[in-house]
Amino acid sequence: MDSPDPQIFEQAIFIVRNDAFGKAGVTPEQIVSEACRVARGYTAAHGGHRRRSWRDLPAVCYSALGAGAIGLVWLLVSLL
Repeated sequence: MDSPDPQIFEQAIFIVRNDAFGKAGVTPEQIVSEACRVARGYTAAHGGHRRRSWRDLPAVCYSALGAGAIGLVWLLVSLL
């Protein structure tokens, strides 16, 4: 089946049991519908929009934050 969210994966492959179509009148359309529901649920829970974390910052940002903190401490010490 094609991906409901092409940014995450191109396609999903579901392996259907041989006896799936014979059980309780399950149609191929119902199986495809269920596969789509599962794929959409997976992309919503695992891929969606990833929140950025402080760990994602580049190293230069850590250096700038450290220099700013040292400068702030130096300013406070010199004023007091």
